[in-house]
Amino acid sequence: MEPVVVYISQGPLGAEVIKSKLESCGIPAVLRYEAIGRVLGLTVDGLGQVEVLVPAAYAEEAQALIQEAEE
Repeated sequence: MEPVVVYISQGPLGAEVIKSKLESCGIPAVLRYEAIGRVLGLTVDGLGQVEVLVPAAYAEEAQALIQEAEE
């Protein structure tokens, strides 16, 4: 099953928080970093973008949890 992007953060902190929330609810999640932003430590203009990915079967549940966490 292909992983699905359920959240995009400008920088690792927000992505780590979402990943932890999902994993605490039993949803496996991984982070995919934009390479040059991580090397240079930049979070401007998409350079520090971090994507949170989950298996496609968990995508709807993950998006609901993320929306709940943002409210």
